[in-house]
Amino acid sequence: MKNILLITPPFTQLNTPYPATAYLKGFLNTKNISAFQMDLGIEVILEMFSKQGLERLFQVSSFNFEEFEPNSQRIYSLKDDYIKTIDSVIAFLQGKNPSLARQICSGNFLPEASRFDQLDDMEFAFGSMGMQDKAKHLATLYLEDLSDFIVECVDENFGFSRYAERLGRSANSFDELYNHLQDELTFIDEITIKILKERIEKVQPKLVCFSVPFPGNLYSAFRCAQFLKTNFPSVKIAMGGGFPNTELRELKDKRVFEFFDFITLDDGELPVELLYDFVTSSEAEMSLKRTFLLENNQVVYKNNSPRNDYKQSEVGTPDYSDLLLDKYISVIEVANPMHSLWSDGRWNKLTMAHGCYWGKCTFCDISLDYIKLYEPIAAKILVDRMEELVAQTGENGFHFVDEAAPPALMREVALEIIKRKLVVTWWTNIRFEKSFTADLCLLLKESGCIAVSGGLEVASDRLLELIKKGVTVEQVAQVTRNFTESGIMVHAYLMYGYPTQTIQETIDSLEMVRQLFELGVLQSGFWHQFAMTAHSPVGMFPEEFGVIPEQNEIMFANNDINFKDKTGINHDKFSFGLKKSLFNYMHGICFDYDLQDWFDFKIPKTKIPSDFIYNCLEKEQNFTTKPNAKIVWIGGKPQTEIFTKSKKGNSWKMMKLTFYQKTQTYDISLNAEEGKWLIEVLERISVYNENKITFAQLKADFEQQFDDFELFWYSKSMQILKNNSLLVL
Repeated sequence: MKNILLITPPFTQLNTPYPATAYLKGFLNTKNISAFQMDLGIEVILEMFSKQGLERLFQVSSFNFEEFEPNSQRIYSLKDDYIKTIDSVIAFLQGKNPSLARQICSGNFLPEASRFDQLDDMEFAFGSMGMQDKAKHLATLYLEDLSDFIVECVDENFGFSRYAERLGRSANSFDELYNHLQDELTFIDEITIKILKERIEKVQPKLVCFSVPFPGNLYSAFRCAQFLKTNFPSVKIAMGGGFPNTELRELKDKRVFEFFDFITLDDGELPVELLYDFVTSSEAEMSLKRTFLLENNQVVYKNNSPRNDYKQSEVGTPDYSDLLLDKYISVIEVANPMHSLWSDGRWNKLTMAHGCYWGKCTFCDISLDYIKLYEPIAAKILVDRMEELVAQTGENGFHFVDEAAPPALMREVALEIIKRKLVVTWWTNIRFEKSFTADLCLLLKESGCIAVSGGLEVASDRLLELIKKGVTVEQVAQVTRNFTESGIMVHAYLMYGYPTQTIQETIDSLEMVRQLFELGVLQSGFWHQFAMTAHSPVGMFPEEFGVIPEQNEIMFANNDINFKDKTGINHDKFSFGLKKSLFNYMHGICFDYDLQDWFDFKIPKTKIPSDFIYNCLEKEQNFTTKPNAKIVWIGGKPQTEIFTKSKKGNSWKMMKLTFYQKTQTYDISLNAEEGKWLIEVLERISVYNENKITFAQLKADFEQQFDDFELFWYSKSMQILKNNSLLVL
């Protein structure tokens, strides 16, 4: 028995649990409130994609065989091959059966339908990928074939990372979802309810909390709540998470409370603690935090608790216990190595800072607390949590799920990781700002950072200023170069269709992106069409951005807003060409194609010079060093050798210092006295030392014994050190 059952409803990710319930469970541990968590999505997927699950699936679909499209007829005809292979394939994707890769890659093992038609186009992309990755990709196509069959023949709303998503997408009215919930249970619903029933009977919770991050989780959450209301009426049911936080802030429809007793907004820790007190107390009146409920047959919003939300340092370490960590499946949908981070491998998810330190982008929901309230976590606490999670889960991969990780905090976290000699692999989302110098990128790489993603959005300085992104295209080019040269992969979020964007700006933006890929400073990207949200500056002040919103009465969800751009441009038509060109650029080809080749309608010629990004990267770097910059040594102790140098009858002692790095050896020669000083200083500025020395302190120390620190600091020998392990941060 547990007091609270935390549930992520179907479906989010296949490869790793969505972290919200783990965050909440970690917090509840600090309050000694017992909780059990489950990712209902992965449990449903594993039951569906099993030998028994497919036998049932093909049985359910068999009644309409004559009406199937040819692709589904092929899959149905090969049903025995799918049933025979499914358990082995799932085990392989769970990392339990690596030898199967050889059989998958040798051909004639997996049944193949239409998803395999794309293989010829992609064969070049797998030339440099290993057998395990290629087999994962083939196994992913096999699952996607089955998914296509399910969508056509069993349940049109199925998707691996979403279910009935259209029912939750900005449904201003609850009518369509409500009517859908009156229908018979679907094949997927039946599996979901069966698993839920078994878990409720085992856990016997007083309160069930559904965390609903996306529209694709909403329908299942309501379906599960409907079942609980009917069959376990004494259990109280709450919903929170990303979807209600952004979409349900203006909730008015009381029919929602036929399913849920409570809906909470924003940070869940204090609201859930107060709900638990409310549910388990006999007191009639209790204060709540940011909670909708039904009182006297009216929807009311209660936010009458005088207590403040918990600080990030107080919420505890996320707790992944109860989740089936060894059962998640890694898939590779496309060959791009950056894209695979989202779907391949298990990642412990953490947050460096609550909210966004920038908080100005006009397309973003900056009016909401989850972005507006910025609160970083101390680096030592973060790395403590990383160590706890490695011990708990056995996984040393981390995805920091920040809106934008702060550069100064990333630096401190990296220093702490290196100092503790931890071996971790991590990646996060950033802003492409000038703080990411070449030296900072080298430090991040040394600490285990393998990739960053960030918003370039529209690669146009006019629009970046209108978006209030706080960066220029030139700056983005230089920062992506710094990351790439340090060995960190870079993914750029790209946007088209921003209000007032002209066709010329769309084409010029594409040319900027082409050049960034051609010069190798971007490895991955994705084009998103601009969507106007209710809580962003564009949504709140549309007249300032030249858009006319479509106004609907809000009874249920309100986030994405349909609108007309006063320019009258149909941005939809650019979608295919932008995405097709990007696919090719990501695979290092077609840079010599004319931009017109990507579109089947006339476009203007780009006004961007063909060497624009090249010139951005060639610009002289500022060589002045700030007095308060920290000087850090991440290398080892050198071997030394004293020798004598003679010139025109004079001789003096020199020191040769030989440095050994993981992949290379190099040496420098200095005046013997300066060499002794340097060896002592490298010990003091070592990353493993607690006290960091600034550039000004280093200069003062040098000039107590020698002349002209600048001449020494900018010498050829010191430049060699700075190109390797001597960092200015």
